[in-house]
Amino acid sequence: MRWTTLTVFVVLTILSSAAEAVTIIHAGRMIDGRNDQPRKEVSIVIENGRITRVAAGYIEAGPDDKLIRLTEHTVMPGLMDMHTHLQSQHSKDSYTERFFMEQADYALRSTVYARVTLLAGFTTVRDLGDNGVNSIALRKAIENGWVPGPRIFTSGKSLATTGGHADPTNALRGDFKRDAGPLEGVINGPDDARKAVRQRYKDGADLIKLTATGGVLSLAASGQNPQFTAEELQAIVSTAHDYNMIVAVHAHGAEGMKRAVLAGVDSIEHGTYMTDEIIELMKKNGTYWVPTNMAGEWVAEKSKEPGYFPEIVRPKAAAIGPQICDTFKKAHAAGVKIAFGTDTGVSPHGQNAHEFELMVAGGMPPMKAIQSATLVSAQLLKIEDRLGTIEEKKLADIVAVKGDPLTDISTMKNVVFVMKEGVVFKGP
Repeated sequence: MRWTTLTVFVVLTILSSAAEAVTIIHAGRMIDGRNDQPRKEVSIVIENGRITRVAAGYIEAGPDDKLIRLTEHTVMPGLMDMHTHLQSQHSKDSYTERFFMEQADYALRSTVYARVTLLAGFTTVRDLGDNGVNSIALRKAIENGWVPGPRIFTSGKSLATTGGHADPTNALRGDFKRDAGPLEGVINGPDDARKAVRQRYKDGADLIKLTATGGVLSLAASGQNPQFTAEELQAIVSTAHDYNMIVAVHAHGAEGMKRAVLAGVDSIEHGTYMTDEIIELMKKNGTYWVPTNMAGEWVAEKSKEPGYFPEIVRPKAAAIGPQICDTFKKAHAAGVKIAFGTDTGVSPHGQNAHEFELMVAGGMPPMKAIQSATLVSAQLLKIEDRLGTIEEKKLADIVAVKGDPLTDISTMKNVVFVMKEGVVFKGP
């Protein structure tokens, strides 16, 4: 009986010791995502993937604790990008590769893009449009620990109207130009709209993405004409909200943007030709804006390169690209809610943080730019209870840069520490 009692005591002691072992980060400077001023010399305690304590000063680590010294760094919440496409990365071959690549090819390649995104400090992303299955499978692979990558909230296949920006049959020869329908995300009329939303729900999507206007890179003439009726938009939004799915809307032209905001969408992506009227409507309705300055800069530069884009795309890229940055200055100054997003997959993956530089160049203070990629993005995703700030009970998504991004925003491009739910994927 003595030996049995002793054995139980030893086992309980070991289990108790293991349970009490924690990870402690000593942060020289901490941006918590919520407050406008950083804190100096802070300790962050992490247990079982969550933050359990944020304390002033450097608390002492126990003999079994893991101590991570970031005393010469700025520590902040894991970054979020609200507009990515992890399936692809634009190149001269983008318009033809779909004839030669299998679904497995796309899936395997996307794991590379997911990894570089995570290592760049982006622990959460929205994937806004793929072939309908890739991002859902990638999300599953990351959640199961099969591959490293950011936490994914995906729309699956974007919704379009016939001939619209996300119609997968655009510009194909006649015998390939099938009449795509709601299963492939192509709708005509409110009934199709409802069916397409329900199909995305059935597929396992987290949210809805639709293309309310023409687009830059699609093989179609207009980059800004409205492509959904008000009735179609209202059917999509009401159905999506019934399923607790938010609605993100690609829009360049003013009329399509206005219809989308009036229909009650959650975010406008790009917003190139946003007018003062639309700005006021967005402020009134609480609509978020995801600017994607990087995409505009990138397509404008590539439009100067002969032969890079098909000729039907090139003039759209040259015209729309530069306008996004001008719109950013106006909309930010007017007080539109801005969430961070890059449209990466147009520009190369892993370079997402260049968007911070463009936002600051457009008049946004560095702290507000960082908050747009932390707290504000979490609010858009409706996950503020779990992510977006360094606070007790939140998931331990934490990144760090060397130096002070509040005095040099370019340091955001050199993330040296990445933790996602308490697991370190990159560290000094």
